[in-house]
Amino acid sequence: MSVSRPNNLDAYWMPYSDNKYFKSNPRMLARAEGMHYYTPEGKEILDGTAGLWCCNAGHGRVEIKEAIQKQAAILDYAPTFQLGHPIAFEAAARIAEMTPEGMDKVFFTNSGSESADTALKIALAYHKARGESSRVRLIGRERGYHGVGFGGMSVGGIGGNRKQFGALLPYVDHLPHTHGLPENVFARGQPEHGAHLADALENLVALHGAETIAAVMVEPVAGSTGVLVPPKGYLERLRAICDKYGILLIFDEVITGFGRIGTNFGAERLGVTPDIMTMAKGLTNAAVPMGAVAVKNSVYDAVVDAAPSGIELFHGYTYSGHPLAAAAAIATMELHRAEDLPGRARAIEPYWQEAAHSLRSLPNVIDIRDCGLIAGIELAPRPGKPTQRALDIFRRCFDEGVLIRVTGDIVALSPPLIVEKPHVDRLIGTLAEAIRAEAA
Repeated sequence: MSVSRPNNLDAYWMPYSDNKYFKSNPRMLARAEGMHYYTPEGKEILDGTAGLWCCNAGHGRVEIKEAIQKQAAILDYAPTFQLGHPIAFEAAARIAEMTPEGMDKVFFTNSGSESADTALKIALAYHKARGESSRVRLIGRERGYHGVGFGGMSVGGIGGNRKQFGALLPYVDHLPHTHGLPENVFARGQPEHGAHLADALENLVALHGAETIAAVMVEPVAGSTGVLVPPKGYLERLRAICDKYGILLIFDEVITGFGRIGTNFGAERLGVTPDIMTMAKGLTNAAVPMGAVAVKNSVYDAVVDAAPSGIELFHGYTYSGHPLAAAAAIATMELHRAEDLPGRARAIEPYWQEAAHSLRSLPNVIDIRDCGLIAGIELAPRPGKPTQRALDIFRRCFDEGVLIRVTGDIVALSPPLIVEKPHVDRLIGTLAEAIRAEAA
């Protein structure tokens, strides 16, 4: 056994990280407030990613901290299997006030990954309750990201997340992604072309039979794969095909929820209501881990009413509706309402869009995509060294006091919704200098 010592980096196996590189070249964050992180040495780091798409109200919000502290003094934990505590019901009711009309039932999880797997299980339970047990096939999309559970990973379509783990769930298929149409390069907001790509679902119905397909899961705006914005009419067509064949449509709103694209949820901004919706991240402003799944009332009624007396859905987590997380969620949703964070995002969106697209003329920038307060800047990879250019830009930006996120050779930006124009200028200006510096 190694001797414990302060700041020993050896024990922690870091997620989604180059552990060997980091532990030789650590970049550490020690505290956060407002729009900024601070290193242990006190250096200010402008947060251009809202943590990991999750701190939409900014960092260190006193209202959330005090709600957690107050709740911890009253009730630190209570089980929610055959028992309840009031604050979990209040949190669910607050979420139901924000979701699209008719989506009033909320199931609590602890993360986006758990929300994805929960949504898929609910879809299967729904069809079984309706006497359609043959509907077991789950349809995802290439380049989709639905967390790291085996369900979400199977339906997800990012190769690097799948290849290391061998066999995944059976009865899964994928739609093509919407990226790469040359006429959509440098589109602002939703691209004009590509709605026809949703028709690939008709092909899967013809291949497998509608009677075997339970659900289709997509992100309204695909975030983690590099900001893929749905073409105009694409989600509408997907909704229509699902309705035609009795297939449930699931929106993964873990990133697009809670104001990220200027409305409470992406479904509202994009004008399409799913049957099931996952959420996490911005739900508690990341102060305490929490996720949730909202479903149409008809989905809940089908599962609950069809079940015999007793447990209707054999699913749940020890920490579902955790009191501290519920307190954080209520305080966060109150901040969203009081400060109209979705409205703030809409107000600054034109300035954000213009700033992001100002990078178009820089070396190696081959595409820029945006929706709400999200932007993706796609870079030409270095010959024989894919991902290295973006990674070097990430490191250079951090050293210059700005946090960005990279996925492959794409820079993804998603600042807290409290961002102001000087923050945008600094974020985009620092990124521009880093892109120039890594032009070779």
